[in-house]
Amino acid sequence: MVIARSSPIADDGRARQLVEMTIDSLAELGFVGTTLVQIAGRAGVSPGLVAHYFGDKEGLLEAVFRALTTRLGARLRLRLAQAEGPRERLQAVIDTNLAPEELDGATSKVWLAFWGHVRHQPRLFRIQRVYQRRMLSNLRHPLRALVSAEEAPALAATIAAMIDGVWLRGALSEWSEIDGDSACALIGSFVDSRLAAIPAAPPPRREIVPCNPATGEVLARIAVTDKGGLDAAVARARAAQPAWAALAPRDRGRILHRAANLLRERNLELARIETLNTGKPVQETEAVDVLSGADCLEYYAGVAATVAGQHLDLGAEAFGYTRREPLGVVAGIGAWNYPLQIACWKAAPALACGNAMIFKPAEQTPLTASALEEVFRDAGLPDGIFQVVQGYGPLGRALVTHRDIAKVSLTGSVPTGRAVMAAAAPGLKAVTLELGGKSPLIVFEDAALDNAVSGAMLANFYSTGQVCSNGTRVFVHRSVLNAFLERLAARTARLVVGDPLDPATQIGPLVTETQMNIVLGHIERARREGVRLLTGGKRLTEGDLARGWFVAPTIFVAEDDRASIVRDEVFGPVMTVLPFDDEEEVIARANATEFGLAAGVFTADITRAHRVIARLEAGTCWINQYNVTPIELPFGGYKASGLGRENGLAAIEHYTRLKSVYVAMTDIDCPY
Repeated sequence: MVIARSSPIADDGRARQLVEMTIDSLAELGFVGTTLVQIAGRAGVSPGLVAHYFGDKEGLLEAVFRALTTRLGARLRLRLAQAEGPRERLQAVIDTNLAPEELDGATSKVWLAFWGHVRHQPRLFRIQRVYQRRMLSNLRHPLRALVSAEEAPALAATIAAMIDGVWLRGALSEWSEIDGDSACALIGSFVDSRLAAIPAAPPPRREIVPCNPATGEVLARIAVTDKGGLDAAVARARAAQPAWAALAPRDRGRILHRAANLLRERNLELARIETLNTGKPVQETEAVDVLSGADCLEYYAGVAATVAGQHLDLGAEAFGYTRREPLGVVAGIGAWNYPLQIACWKAAPALACGNAMIFKPAEQTPLTASALEEVFRDAGLPDGIFQVVQGYGPLGRALVTHRDIAKVSLTGSVPTGRAVMAAAAPGLKAVTLELGGKSPLIVFEDAALDNAVSGAMLANFYSTGQVCSNGTRVFVHRSVLNAFLERLAARTARLVVGDPLDPATQIGPLVTETQMNIVLGHIERARREGVRLLTGGKRLTEGDLARGWFVAPTIFVAEDDRASIVRDEVFGPVMTVLPFDDEEEVIARANATEFGLAAGVFTADITRAHRVIARLEAGTCWINQYNVTPIELPFGGYKASGLGRENGLAAIEHYTRLKSVYVAMTDIDCPY
């Protein structure tokens, strides 16, 4: 339920103060009476300063609305983290929305002020729509564990309507007719009665059925790991890990090195499996997916013997040292876009440091993780040190909350990352989160245009656009915009879309039908909002493409950063080009997002390149290149794009704990 806010407002104390004063003003004077001049007077500042932060009244009210929804979302996350089952999570949504903090007189008046004007203010209406979608999502999620998938959406909508209706009636009567506790109990009783009347949810799914995205054909049927199977896997890992940690680091490195060599030997075989399961062109999987995993194993094979602490001179009386020790049994949860590579990125540093890992691949792409488990076995890795478990969301939650798992590393979406972090919080469990992005790629007027077009295409169409770090907001200096678009459109028209097993194919299908529909939904929304479509924008169904989940490479040209296609992560072959006029402007616009995974700058002025990169709020950046991720460089994001780092020496810190040791060289000087 968290709504993105631009970083100047989120991080600046004065801006937050002005937001709080606006809330007070709305409660006292209402929507019409609240003005920039009036807020400036309350704060003792000039109206110009208020305008500096928010632009106009609509911008100020948008910031306030975001602040209110963000507070509500933060309270809900805390309650959801404490809820133990689906019925409790359902009640947590009800109780949070009707909590005393939301029912006090001032807060109720402010919410009423917004609801009364939201239909007439496009920026407020957009926030309200996101708020409503998040509430429905938060209700549907636990309901799916209680009723059938067909029943859950309608029941969620009914509960949401009851929450809103009860709140509105109470707010209009200033809570003289009903109180929050009674309202929560009333809605809870309705929920219980409906749950009793509706047939129970179907039993948990017993198998995973991955499909070929190019044809829809079933590739395999894989048994889901149940709770007993997970407990047994963790027990095996706990039993095997101490001996693995006690092994000489160079010997751990040798096993990882053998595994890297085996991956290279089996490259063609594994690349074909990856292509069949993900739909990525085989020209990509043969060149990148398997071999980058091998590079990762090889790198940490060399690092293993170098993991060490420090010696600290404390004078004549003592010295100290630190030790880096393994955590124990750790969990990795993968994403469906780079299944084998992600498994290697998580397993290699974990194993090099002496940990055991339980790895859960995404249910859409489970095949190559099991192949990696076999590679490790053939390389001589002891039983129990790397194990794959297969399943859906419930298995992921069980893995995160398992008491014998010391740490969780996730690659996934922002909502999933928040859920994992909340589930890990009660046990104070360490997490590494590599999440989504809406990254900027900036093309200055002096850039080599053909090179910049190449970077933009790789940043949007490689792997059919299903890359978390993609530079989907392509900012192009207005003076070269037309030339850039002309070259971009011409080269995009030549892209070969087709059978991903054909070496000539450059663009394959989306990974699932669901993902295809999500991408098409983003495209349709952009068209409804009036964003200019340069090319693409449709599903491809010619000939054999009709059997798969293909979407044409799509380019939009947007003048307004508020368009949904500019703000939302699409995760498909969809690029948005935005003109800009000067450096200060483009930096501010590039940073105006909740995400912060990646960024790129194309310019011939190397001084400007370093200057701009230093100001971009992103964890992984490129100059005159994009989406190249050598294993030696740490990878990860800022803000909502994640916590911690994959790759490089930085990953070692996330798979070890630091012990400090003080060694006395003299007798104790004791005063008693």
